[in-house]
Amino acid sequence: MYVYMMIKFLLCVLLGSLAAPGLSAQSVFLPGSLHPKAPAVPEYVVFAGDTVRFDRPDFYERMDRELISFTYMHTNTTLVLKRSARYFKIVEPILEAQGVPDDFKYLMAIESNLDPKAVSGAGAAGIWQIMKSTAQSHGLEVSSEVDERFNVEKETVAACEYFKEAYEKFGDWITAAASYNAGQNGIARRVDSQRQSSALELWMPEETMRYIFRLFAAKMLFADPSAFGFDVTPADMYPYNPPRTVVTVSGPIPSLVDFAEEHGTTYKAVKEANPWLRSDKLTNKSGRTYRIAIP
Repeated sequence: MYVYMMIKFLLCVLLGSLAAPGLSAQSVFLPGSLHPKAPAVPEYVVFAGDTVRFDRPDFYERMDRELISFTYMHTNTTLVLKRSARYFKIVEPILEAQGVPDDFKYLMAIESNLDPKAVSGAGAAGIWQIMKSTAQSHGLEVSSEVDERFNVEKETVAACEYFKEAYEKFGDWITAAASYNAGQNGIARRVDSQRQSSALELWMPEETMRYIFRLFAAKMLFADPSAFGFDVTPADMYPYNPPRTVVTVSGPIPSLVDFAEEHGTTYKAVKEANPWLRSDKLTNKSGRTYRIAIP
């Protein structure tokens, strides 16, 4: 009864304050406490060396939608900003070595929110969200004990191979990026049937049409988070923690618990550092060579 009476009293006080002369519903918020509005649509963005201007109504509105989306998806946007220092440090050198534009790291961000353990309902996995068949066709092992889609370095190399294939086929990086969402065959069919060479001029499923502009908005977000209302300082970032050592293994590991203890750590720590190890053992009947990080 006491709790009920207190709730009733507080409701009466709140309603009374809202109804008081000179006060509105907005006045219960302190000045400046509301989240800032989304940044304005810029005149243009440069993505992977290509300049895209937003002086067309369709481009302007699509970009505006994605800027608003990043601004108000507070949890996901905050987490992706915090994770960026850790995973961009790993991925950027690989993109450069593979000859893929640095801007493609933003694709990784919108695919998985930079979560290397992410799994989609369709079965795509890892920080780049690669499907099993695509992973295997690019040399990644996917089995009950090993799934290299959860190995950030190896999955990045596989993703780069896909991007380069798509670029070779379509001739521009933006269309190559769109094919990562719609598939190379899906883009090729539309390029053919609609007689257009750029994904920006294709009528495609809404998800893919949004995908391209989400990439542009993501680049703006990482360049200036404060413009979106996010105050994520370098001290807030999750750091990259290099392993204490890396152990090369070419034979079986009957027990990863024993293996962890032998190397002065725990099973949990080994699994955290090597999410591509999907079991509590490594049979390795084919005698493959693996590199296991020891934290």
